[in-house]
Amino acid sequence: MNARRLRASLRGWGGVGAMAVVCALAAVFALLLPVTQSREDKATGLDGQGMANGYQTRAPKCVDPEKQSLSPSSGDQNGATVQKIKKRGFLLVGVDQNSYRFGYRDPNSESDKAELEGFDIDLVHEIADKIIGEKPNNVRFRAIPTDQRIPAIQDEKVDMVVRTMTINCERLKDVAFSSPYFETGQQVLAPKKSDITGLDKSLADKRICTAKGSTAWDALDAAKKDGTLVASADFEKRTVPNQLDCLVRLQLGEADAVVTDGALAASQAAQDPTVGLKGEPFTDEFYGVAMKKDADDLVRRVNQILVDYRKDGWQQSYDTWLAESLGESSGPPPVQYK
Repeated sequence: MNARRLRASLRGWGGVGAMAVVCALAAVFALLLPVTQSREDKATGLDGQGMANGYQTRAPKCVDPEKQSLSPSSGDQNGATVQKIKKRGFLLVGVDQNSYRFGYRDPNSESDKAELEGFDIDLVHEIADKIIGEKPNNVRFRAIPTDQRIPAIQDEKVDMVVRTMTINCERLKDVAFSSPYFETGQQVLAPKKSDITGLDKSLADKRICTAKGSTAWDALDAAKKDGTLVASADFEKRTVPNQLDCLVRLQLGEADAVVTDGALAASQAAQDPTVGLKGEPFTDEFYGVAMKKDADDLVRRVNQILVDYRKDGWQQSYDTWLAESLGESSGPPPVQYK
C-alpha cells in the first residue's frame, strides 16, 4: 500500500463517547484473554564477515531493514521454538486493544463481551491456525503498551508481537522481525479547524504528542536535528504510553497535534470526525511481526504463513477493516529476504 493513499476520506465512529469506552479498556495492561472461536476468514544479504589482510571485523551497516528477515520455510515447524508453542497448545501474542481497525474492542459488538478484532488480529488468528491448528483457544492475547513491545518479547511474556510495529534498524538489534505485511509512513494529525498543514513551519510553538517507544518520536527527533521540524515545536516532553492517549490529549486541548503512523492516524480520524490528516506522510515504514532474536524456526515459519496469507486472506482483511479509511489498496508490500 502506498502511504500517499492515506489522504482518503474518512468517516466517524462515534467520536468522544466511544473513545471513553476504549480508553477505559486501554487501562488494562497485562490482560490475558483466551479466544474461544476460530476465524473462518482465510485468508542474500551481508553476512558480517570481516575483510582479510588484518583489517578489523566490522558489522554490516543496516540498510533496508524490511529486507533483513529470514527466508520462509514450512520445514521449520519442527524447530525448538515452534515445538514449544505447539506443546503448550496455544500461541501467546502481544497486541493492542485500542487501535481502531487494527486491534481494538468494539463496544457495539453483538457478542456478550467485546472481542478483539481488526487487521492485526486477523493476522494473529491466521498464524495461530497454521501453527497450532484450527481449534478453539489456539491463541491468547496480552495487551501491551507501545513501549513494552520489545521487553515483552525479550522476557518471553509473549511468543510474538503483532501490534502495528515498524521494522527498523534499531529494533533489529533487540528482536527479529518477519517480512513486512503492511506499508505506511509517519503523518501529522490535528483538529480540522487547526492551521497546521503538516510537518512544516505551521508546527512552530505547537505541542506535539507521540507514543513512548514509537518511531514517531524518532522521526520527529531526526526532523528537528536536520531542520525539517521548526525548533520551537514541543514534542520531547509530550509522550504517552499508548498512541490512543494522544488522541484523547488532542480532544482535551492538551496537545495541538499528533504524529504517528499514517494508517493509525487515519484510524483515529475515523474515530473522531473533528480531526484530520495534515500534509503528506514524511517517512516510509513497514509493519512486521516481532519475535525473539534467536527464534529462527519461528521467524521462518511465520514468513511462510505470510507468503500464503498475502495470496489468500490479506486483501479480504484489508477490505474489511481498512479500506473505508485508507481507500483502495494496491496489495501487500513487496518482499525481499536477506
